Amino acid sequence: MVSDRQARKVIELMQSEPTKAIAATKAGMDEKTARKWVRLGKLPSEIKTSHTWRTRKDPFDAVWSQLTPMFELNPGLEAKTVFEYLQRQTPGVYDDGQLRTLQRRVKRWRALEGPGHEIFFPQERRPGELGESDFTYMTELGITIGGSRFDHLVYHFVLPYSNWEDGTICFSESFESLSEGLQNALWELGAVPLAHQTDRLTAAVHKLPNIQEFTARYSALLRHYSLEGKKTNGESPHENGDVEQRHYRLKRVVDQELMLRGSRDFESRLSYTEFLRHLFRRMNAGRSKRLADELAVCRSLPATRLEAMKRMRVRVSVASTIRVNHNTYSINSRLIGEHVDVRLHSEHLEVHYGGQCVDTIPRLRGENGHYIQYRHIIDWLVKKPGAFENYRYREDLFPTHRFRMAYDQCAGRSVSRMATAKNYLAILQLAARIGEGVVDRALERLLGRSEVVNVESLAVEITSEEHGHHAPRREALIIPVDLSMYDRLLTAREQEVVSA
Repeated sequence: MVSDRQARKVIELMQSEPTKAIAATKAGMDEKTARKWVRLGKLPSEIKTSHTWRTRKDPFDAVWSQLTPMFELNPGLEAKTVFEYLQRQTPGVYDDGQLRTLQRRVKRWRALEGPGHEIFFPQERRPGELGESDFTYMTELGITIGGSRFDHLVYHFVLPYSNWEDGTICFSESFESLSEGLQNALWELGAVPLAHQTDRLTAAVHKLPNIQEFTARYSALLRHYSLEGKKTNGESPHENGDVEQRHYRLKRVVDQELMLRGSRDFESRLSYTEFLRHLFRRMNAGRSKRLADELAVCRSLPATRLEAMKRMRVRVSVASTIRVNHNTYSINSRLIGEHVDVRLHSEHLEVHYGGQCVDTIPRLRGENGHYIQYRHIIDWLVKKPGAFENYRYREDLFPTHRFRMAYDQCAGRSVSRMATAKNYLAILQLAARIGEGVVDRALERLLGRSEVVNVESLAVEITSEEHGHHAPRREALIIPVDLSMYDRLLTAREQEVVSA
């Protein structure tokens, strides 16, 4: 087959070479063929006719009229799904090699006759006009803190014009996380854009008793920073496309940096926070020029931040617990029957009574959880040991695995459940009085020596430790392994094969 380059070359050579034979040879074609292209005066591509006919019969002609309505009613329906349906309906008629034929026909039909695709209209971004934010899960990156899995989200804030971004670690899509993350971003930026856009915030709204409460709190936050609030339409995540795209790029950058680091484990939450802070600053360093355009339009920050917490007043139940945002927390029994003021932050809650903070408790994630501190209830539980066996939150009364081992040993040695409960609750009460860590270390030594664990033996062990008289640790003797013994198991013939 003659190419356009060959035809062009032979036409040029015919003007300069003494004979047509020489010109054809230099162009790499037969002399007769060369004369043909000189006579036509056109290139092969200019006279090529389009292939509009089928070389074989379409196997789907007979059923195409049945298939078309299926694709019209369900635009997302795949040709492979329909092909497998046809194979089930008419066994033996269609073989796997004909799938590609149906896929090409469906693709052509959709381009010429099918429903139109949704159009996405590129938006012109103006400096300082808009900030977008959203939550993104980081679990897929496999980050650990001190060897333990660290499941978390990042509240992600982006200025679409310059791509300047910031993020705050959080654990749920709550209003408190949104408020803290947005304010962190604005104060890191040092300015306020004209508007703030989010998705429908469905998860955050559902965590509150009613939509009106969320609307009131979110409106107050926007007013404090003179921000215009914008939301995307339902089922339209692309309308917040700038921050959605930055989610993907942020995770990719973090993943690459973790690979260079050689480890996904961090010694503390603080070290991981600093790691992310360093990444954000490094990514933002190359956006200074466009960021300057944004800052020239943005408003100034208010004098102070708005408190990123929810205030509520609850009553302490007879079980010495309070119910906050669908979770249960224990409170000191002195406050039973009293009303306490709770300040709910994104990661903890503060309990106030009489104008004084009486407790700070880690905030639980999700709903219907419980956080019971044995120190709050142990004195009364010692007086009512029979309540321990079926206590609803009994598992919370084993602060470490060694306390659980001590309870199991008590259960194995005691003649009754009541005796087991009394023995273990006395140990727990000792931990509340002199320190959980002190008792935990004493339990480790007693259990390691397989000695009886009770309050008396613990008291002796703790006193011995304080005076440096506790029994020395027993060292494990590890005998060196003689690998030559495996060689002696081989026969002479096998040794020759191994040596060879």
